[in-house]
Amino acid sequence: MPIATKQVQREDAANAARDVARDAARGDGKREYVQGMFSDIAPRYDLLNHVLSLNIDRAWREKALDVLAWRERPGGVYLDLCAGTLDVGAALTRQEGFSGFVVGADFAVPMLRHGVGKAPARLLAPVGADALALPLAASSVDGAIVAFGIRNVVDLAGGLREARRVLKPGARLVILEFSTPRNALVRALYHAYFHTVLPMVGRIISGHRSAYSYLPMSVAHFPSEERLADQLRHAGFDEVSWQPLMFGIAAIHVGRAS
Repeated sequence: MPIATKQVQREDAANAARDVARDAARGDGKREYVQGMFSDIAPRYDLLNHVLSLNIDRAWREKALDVLAWRERPGGVYLDLCAGTLDVGAALTRQEGFSGFVVGADFAVPMLRHGVGKAPARLLAPVGADALALPLAASSVDGAIVAFGIRNVVDLAGGLREARRVLKPGARLVILEFSTPRNALVRALYHAYFHTVLPMVGRIISGHRSAYSYLPMSVAHFPSEERLADQLRHAGFDEVSWQPLMFGIAAIHVGRAS
């Protein structure tokens, strides 16, 4: 086959993969795409996270854990929602003074498998579960955190309601998620990196054609900080607040189950 023909075929395949990612970011076939995509990139997920964020993601996760206020109930049961490779749940178990238990829930089971061993089984348990139907009793959890995963839930409002269902009254839900910077210069640099550098590097390291094209697309379709705060209130949370991180590249939202 001529080299030119192979190049055209590769470009066609790449364009088709981006189209699927775009449709998923908009909500069409999102559940199946997200589950399959994260299962595929699970072996390289941690490496990509740290490389593409220049390790800033570690500091953001630690800040989100502080906001969780787990020290109010250090021996409680906590939920790492959309847990991926269990980085957040494992980090919580390592906090000085923590004596509780963490359930790490995710519907992409290969991601959970790659997180096994990050913390002792007596402190952290991976559970294959959809964020819209958690296998947990109502009012059974002392706090919940979701880091860079809530935008992948097909029904955001339903996911927030389900998180509220399993939380005890007064318990906190903390959401760490990407956002779009307000400053024009920062936003321009952010878009240049997110839409050009990140997809290229992500594709090379992960071997997945569209995973890191889906990321910026999903952020673009995610609610603004104010709208997410409103959705938290509608889902049954009060004392809702949020804070931007690093010029608005990401944000931490927190609400208490009413």
